[in-house]
Amino acid sequence: MIFDEKGQGAAEYVLLFAAVIVFAILALWIYYSYFQDQNIFSTSEDLNSVRENLSAEN
Repeated sequence: MIFDEKGQGAAEYVLLFAAVIVFAILALWIYYSYFQDQNIFSTSEDLNSVRENLSAEN
């Protein structure tokens, strides 16, 4: 008996790609909740921190 298994490899790649997408979305969801409460682009706070550190060294 002969079986046609040409589509099996493509189906496995689709399942693998779907698993990667699910893990990527899960990771983004976890990190979104982490960065939601923080302002990571606060230039004024960063400049004040640098000025305080420079003045403390002198």
